[in-house]
Amino acid sequence: MLLENKVAVVTGGSRGIGYATVEAFMKEGAKVVLCASRQETADAAVGKLKEAYPDAAVEGIWPDLSDYNAVKTAFDKVVEKYGRIDILVNNAGVSESTPFADYTAEKFEKVMDLNVKGVFNCSRAASEYMVAAGSGVILNTSSMVSQYGQPAGIAYPTSKFAVNGFTLSLARELGPKGVRVNAVAPGITYTDMMRSVPKEVIEPMIAQIPLRRMGQPEDIASAFVFLASDMASYISGEVLHVDGLARS
Repeated sequence: MLLENKVAVVTGGSRGIGYATVEAFMKEGAKVVLCASRQETADAAVGKLKEAYPDAAVEGIWPDLSDYNAVKTAFDKVVEKYGRIDILVNNAGVSESTPFADYTAEKFEKVMDLNVKGVFNCSRAASEYMVAAGSGVILNTSSMVSQYGQPAGIAYPTSKFAVNGFTLSLARELGPKGVRVNAVAPGITYTDMMRSVPKEVIEPMIAQIPLRRMGQPEDIASAFVFLASDMASYISGEVLHVDGLARS
């Protein structure tokens, strides 16, 4: 098993890519703590996972990721129970598509609070334990829009550009202390959000992908497993694009 006895925290772990990552980590032997926005969603996800994997270790927490003290308190409890945090996956995020003319400062700040400040808060809290241990892995969810932008909803690509810069800079700072930092940039992925998109909208998007399919959450989760494992022990400061596209 690639992650046997590792302790992992996965934010946004109750559905979509986060849930698939939690499940993939469990299959590889990790003890996983998933973060959700509410207790009921955390409990529902944990209950489903325990039913499928009764012998695996998984539990849920629901701190406000935009509040550093709330995150620190929750992570302290994880360390009290398991002794350490080996892997952090900063996956929680929000996307939206408001036209720029309709943007408010409050809407912009809401996206940035979770997508950027949440990544900072969780990384800041987890890195203390990792630096003390002399090892650890921080993984961030970026997006293909961090490279291409998108036609509306300016806060989301802005936040993912920020995640990329955060990833590269933190990798340089924490590398000498034994901590690797990388990001995964998913492309169009079949999550709950995409299920509501009309077929006539999705099909032209798929036609632009050389592999002629959307990604599945498991495709992204596999990238997280690889980067979290010792197979990627000499990889840091990378933004791995998992989007089915061909690049020159």
